[in-house]
Amino acid sequence: MPESIPVATADTPSPSGDAGVGSPKSPFSKHILLTTYPDQNGVDPVPLQWGAPDAKTRGPIIASRNLSQLKRRNAMGAHGGSYSIYNALAIAAGDLPTDFKPDFRNTEPTFEFPTQPAWGDPKKIVSLDPFGHDVMKNFREYLDVGWDLRPSMAVTRANMRLAEIEKAVSEGKLEVDGSIVVDKNGDVRVTKVACEPVWYLPGVAERFGVDEGTLRRMLFEHTGGSYPELITRPDLKVFLPPIGGLTVYIFGPPERVSDENVPLALRIHDECNGSDVFQSDICTCRPYLAFGIQEAIKQAQNGGSGVVIYFRKEGRALGEVVKYLVYNARKRGGDTADKYFLRTENIAGVRDMRFQALMPDILHWLGIKKIDRMLSMSNMKYDAIVAQGIKILERVPIPDDMIPQDSRVEIDAKINAGYFTTGKKFTTEELSQVKGRGWEKWEDVTDPMGIL
Repeated sequence: MPESIPVATADTPSPSGDAGVGSPKSPFSKHILLTTYPDQNGVDPVPLQWGAPDAKTRGPIIASRNLSQLKRRNAMGAHGGSYSIYNALAIAAGDLPTDFKPDFRNTEPTFEFPTQPAWGDPKKIVSLDPFGHDVMKNFREYLDVGWDLRPSMAVTRANMRLAEIEKAVSEGKLEVDGSIVVDKNGDVRVTKVACEPVWYLPGVAERFGVDEGTLRRMLFEHTGGSYPELITRPDLKVFLPPIGGLTVYIFGPPERVSDENVPLALRIHDECNGSDVFQSDICTCRPYLAFGIQEAIKQAQNGGSGVVIYFRKEGRALGEVVKYLVYNARKRGGDTADKYFLRTENIAGVRDMRFQALMPDILHWLGIKKIDRMLSMSNMKYDAIVAQGIKILERVPIPDDMIPQDSRVEIDAKINAGYFTTGKKFTTEELSQVKGRGWEKWEDVTDPMGIL
């Protein structure tokens, strides 16, 4: 941290010498500065030492482009992930002042997570800010003199209700203990951690086995050139990407999560709006999520700890539009398990873009060093976690009786491709006989273009 923190005010002259737009208090100038360069006059990033053992030594993450901070930034991108675009719309529409700074009073975490060794390890955490939940405590000096700093994590507590949990309670599969499951309606107390992505580019590049320059160029090109400083500012190593984040759901006392002497049940779940929310039966996502939550609750009730982590990676990070296009190709081409991945590859070019290499960062942040029961069949998730030095003692597949009939195509194809199972593995010949429900009475068509 600098010996003296300069006051950040919106009245600082613009880089071009022009007055602000709209009013003297506007943080933008009439001159649009598309990018900056390391040796440009006035460019002086606030020091940022990724991997430092504590927040004050590491320094604050400053990404705001307002006039008072434009040349002092030490990060590219914008807070809010994909929601940064809505923030821009609100300002353009006049609903949000351009110089608005949040009032963070009383927003501090409801549980003070103990500092973990991984928070100061630049190899273990590269995709989130380990100090992003406590900006108010760690960098109050900056906030008090006008710097625009934003938390990238938040910790709260709530009750949650899930139909499957209510059913489990009514059937006696889960007990009402008054602490975790609080009543017969299946209301469950949970500690929640929301997290936006914050990427340390050298570390992200290393995880993917590419050089930093290649990573920067691809990010620049494939965001439509939206972030030119990926190219012009190699000295800026932190990037806040416009993508979705994750939410951690902790069942039982959160202090147990990092205790290696306490058994831990964990479900890593990637977003599936159609199944998770609207309960489409073409995949196993909602049933596996509900099973994961139930097992996490049981582990917590038995004196252990239960964690479910929900990543915003819709449609294997291919998006919902691609997912629905694949559904069409599957149903019109004869929906069999042996061609399950082919439909996706034809449209997206790859089977899966979730790339689990960054996923274990949140486990390191939580202090998890071993997982007693991993509620997942994914070999990608398993390999990524074990590669980060976290032990997995048992892998737990979804029970057969929870698999919807129409989703046998998906689950049997995945098992054949290497997913963990304790049940039957099908041959390619047998997979061709596993067929999903068609569109009878909707659209009785089989490969109308004759290409599949």
